[in-house]
Amino acid sequence: MDTSRVTSETVDLLSRITGQKLSQRDITPQVLFLASLVTVLMGVIFVDGTVEDQEKQRLLKILYRFSLPESDVRRLTHLMIKGVKEHQTYKKIQYLLKLTSPLSESEKILLIGFGYEMSIADGEIDVREKQYLGIVAKNLGLKSEYLEVFEIAFTNQGNFDITALNEVHFLLDPSRFQELDTVFVKVASDMLAILPAKPEIKITQKHTTVSYDELKKFQVYRQELDSYCNLVSQIIHECKDHSFLTSTLIDDITEAYNKIKNQRFRLAVVGEFSKGKSTLLNALLGEEIQPVRAVPCSGTVTVLKYGTQKRVICHYKDGRVEEIAFEQYKAKASISKEAAVDHRSDELAQSEIEEIIFEHPELALCKSGVEIVDSPGLNEHPDRTAITNKLLKDTDAVIFLTNALHLLTEKEKELIQDVRYQINHGSEKKPAENLFILVNFMDSLDNDEDRQDVRQRLESFIKHKNLLITNGETRIHYISAKSALKTILNGNNDEYLRDFKAFTKSLENFLTIERGYLEIKKIATKINDTVESGLDGLNQAKDTLDGIIKLSEVTKQEIIEQIGEASGHDVKIQLLADDIRDTVFELANKSWHEWIEGLGERLANKIEKWTSKHNPIFNQQQVRQDYINQFTRDLQREIDEWGEKELKQKILMPNIELLDDYINKELQSLKERFNDLDQKINTDFSKQINLAINNLEDSFGDLLTYISGGLFGGGIGAGLLMIIGLGGPIMWAVAGVGAAIAGAIGFGIDGLYNDLKIKVFETGWEKFIDSTEQLTNKIGETIGLLFDNRVEGAIKVITKAIYLCENLLEQQEKAHHENLEQQEIEKAFINQKRQELEQVQQQLQTIINKSTTP
Repeated sequence: MDTSRVTSETVDLLSRITGQKLSQRDITPQVLFLASLVTVLMGVIFVDGTVEDQEKQRLLKILYRFSLPESDVRRLTHLMIKGVKEHQTYKKIQYLLKLTSPLSESEKILLIGFGYEMSIADGEIDVREKQYLGIVAKNLGLKSEYLEVFEIAFTNQGNFDITALNEVHFLLDPSRFQELDTVFVKVASDMLAILPAKPEIKITQKHTTVSYDELKKFQVYRQELDSYCNLVSQIIHECKDHSFLTSTLIDDITEAYNKIKNQRFRLAVVGEFSKGKSTLLNALLGEEIQPVRAVPCSGTVTVLKYGTQKRVICHYKDGRVEEIAFEQYKAKASISKEAAVDHRSDELAQSEIEEIIFEHPELALCKSGVEIVDSPGLNEHPDRTAITNKLLKDTDAVIFLTNALHLLTEKEKELIQDVRYQINHGSEKKPAENLFILVNFMDSLDNDEDRQDVRQRLESFIKHKNLLITNGETRIHYISAKSALKTILNGNNDEYLRDFKAFTKSLENFLTIERGYLEIKKIATKINDTVESGLDGLNQAKDTLDGIIKLSEVTKQEIIEQIGEASGHDVKIQLLADDIRDTVFELANKSWHEWIEGLGERLANKIEKWTSKHNPIFNQQQVRQDYINQFTRDLQREIDEWGEKELKQKILMPNIELLDDYINKELQSLKERFNDLDQKINTDFSKQINLAINNLEDSFGDLLTYISGGLFGGGIGAGLLMIIGLGGPIMWAVAGVGAAIAGAIGFGIDGLYNDLKIKVFETGWEKFIDSTEQLTNKIGETIGLLFDNRVEGAIKVITKAIYLCENLLEQQEKAHHENLEQQEIEKAFINQKRQELEQVQQQLQTIINKSTTP
């Protein structure tokens, strides 16, 4: 619907019809359509000169589909009925043309469909009613063949024209009404159900034609690493039993094994309601798994993953875990049709389900190592910030799905930038390297000009906002998920499947080349380092048996003293870390509360910039939702700014650097002492300690990433808001303002907007202040984890040094008590294990080389 075509004459006409002084802002798409519908239906009723009771009942039945009892829209509908009758608007075609001028062809054909439903109310279609609808359709520019389709559908008499039937089906496709309201989506679906079904190609065989060869190849590498990891673990355990290697190597290889075992690609699908997310997922999976219907249906976060058997596990917010029957899955994963149609986002907030895990052994993409996270529609969710953060935490790639027919609404622009913000851990300027934008419903565009316009608009917006990084691979794709899924299930091949395969290929390349192989190389290098340490340990053991390394009593005593001194290093590091941590706790707590003192005023100053395209008289809940989203966005940005400028830059970084410098100083001192020992007794302890120190520095990583991504998941602001979940409580509390302003049309619409803004701000601020103690504890917990991470890493290096010394003393003692024959057997064992490790090392190098240039 093109509301820009609403003129002052249209506003005056609607004011006369309703008896209300309306403004341009009041003329919403719903108001325009209802006024047009009432006019057409009243024309059908009065054209034959008689009004039957069945017609009165049918009139209300049709109109009541668009509103709830006691709602403002219901009251306005009755005003329209009264006004159209008094002014006889249905007799004046120029009035109808003014009302319908902004309507799309789909919306006009829906009007005619309801006209035929009204005409058949008394059991038959009167010839005068048919002629009236013909005149209306002609003036609206609709084909006469379309009317024949409706007449045959409602009378069940006659033969329809297949071409006309297909065109009417196309025009009434529910996806074409999503811009208006979910109630329009439902009524379009209901109208389609009345029409004869389109001829369908019968599916004779279920056939998945989308293969994921690159992901399968990647899984081969992962399985090879898993095998080599098990082999190295077995060798190390055997060598430890002979006192040739230390238990720290077992810890190292176990850490690598756990990374391989837990390696998977996590793919999140996000977007507004009714953009085709469920159909897209079904196409990706090659099977109709996710619930699909014309009105919004995804009601909770759902994770689809590989499992050895098909099962569904519900995780509830109170901590309960329940396995449910597969038949219950779609019901659990959906919101009710009534809630979807009525925009009852409170049903989402009140859901007791945290997430649903769906495991399946045969889903093509999941079998290739991908977990898919399906989201509820984020535009309607009262806890959008928390849900988005949960979705994007530890995610390798994000697919943002939009609709070619309703591209880049203001809400959608805001949402996609919010997703970019979360992906980049609070950065509003940096492009997102792992974000894909998928434009769905391309098959609904009528011509090449429309398709080119969609491409230009999207790509211009992305370039202007610096949203994406391409790296030679496009991150934007144009598809029809529904058509691609149908082609997949039918086993055919067409342009929709080719476009879909181009997208899946791009996604595969990103997951494997830009994510997976880097991780494979990192893990393979970690295993290789462990193998290298194992070979050094076995060489030392052989040298001990050969008498090359022989310790005097004095040297043994020095090593014992070295062990004691190394133990002292970890005590000093722990004590300093505790002192610095206490200081950081105190500084952070003080800064946090000082920042909160001025926060309320800063947030209050921002509410003037809050906007909503919805009318608070007719769509109050959506206005509230818009303001809640803007409140949480403003609050998140404020927290992120404090987290970056105060917590990170002024408090954490200087103190963490102080601790890191001290840890580095202590470990370098330790390495130097072991280097001196190496010179005396011909060992390579310092080499192994240096390797452990390098691994420690890698594990610390970037401070910003650790704080923003590693602990909070998507920026400190999003992380804290996820804990308290402001959206739902605000929605419930603000709902009470509805009764106070209902029916207050005459008091000025600007006043209603301001009332809602103030109520949202006051309620949100109150909920935030009530949660400050909880948030303070979380900040303290996060700081504690950061310090613990560093201390534990340093202690691990020191423990390795101690175990190396103890192992050498144990080897010396063992060699002293063994006879020559026993020593030869031990040397043969060492030689065999060295060969096994060297073979693994060669294979690991091959994987490292392949992962560098896959």
